[in-house]
Amino acid sequence: MFPVIFRIGPLTIYSYGLMLAIAVLVCAKLMSRDAQRQQISAEVVYDLIFWCVVCGIIGGRIYFILLNLAYFISHPFEVIMIQNGGLAWQGALTGGSIGGLSYIRLKRLPLPLMLDLSAPYIALGQAIGRIGCFLNGCCYGREVSWGLYFPVHDARLHPTQLYSSAGLLFVFFILKKFQNRSAVPGRVMVCYLILASAQRFVIEFFRADHEILWAGLSIYQIVSIAILLIGIWLNAILVFRYRRRQKS
Repeated sequence: MFPVIFRIGPLTIYSYGLMLAIAVLVCAKLMSRDAQRQQISAEVVYDLIFWCVVCGIIGGRIYFILLNLAYFISHPFEVIMIQNGGLAWQGALTGGSIGGLSYIRLKRLPLPLMLDLSAPYIALGQAIGRIGCFLNGCCYGREVSWGLYFPVHDARLHPTQLYSSAGLLFVFFILKKFQNRSAVPGRVMVCYLILASAQRFVIEFFRADHEILWAGLSIYQIVSIAILLIGIWLNAILVFRYRRRQKS
């Protein structure tokens, strides 16, 4: 679509990278505003987001490379070409979680509060980032007669990037609403795991940039099922412990 926004001399602004930057700035601003209501400084939020983003990009890239190892062995220089797309959500979630949890532990911040504070903005950041995928032409869908025309693929395809963006935006609004109602610390983040993995599982049926691994499912769908089940299990534990504390 529009992988390059513009060029100024040797400087090239890629749509994928630009949307990732916009996602970080928007989420940092909104999350810091929410954090201050919880007596948490904006600087803490900015540092947390920085480490989550850095580790998330590294984790997402590593996971994507491992899933497409044959290609990257043949094209080793593509490993660093992140502007062309190629971040796997499951890997980004793992890497970002490691970075975020390490920072929270280092600063001795309240873990459940920080997780619930972050969860909606993880979904919002993904929703904005998927627009970058759409402009870049990566994460594309299957060919369909009524689909959008992608010049880079010379075909009409399901705009799965926009499907995913809309789904994640919906998840964001659900989590923000739930954030004000949930009395169980940590449950907002657990709901993110459930909803985000469910939407990714569905979107995968329309995507064409993956191989079927088993029973008609891709590796991304299998991992999404695992995350979904973990989320359901964690939700049950949190609710059980909360109710037990209420009775005691």
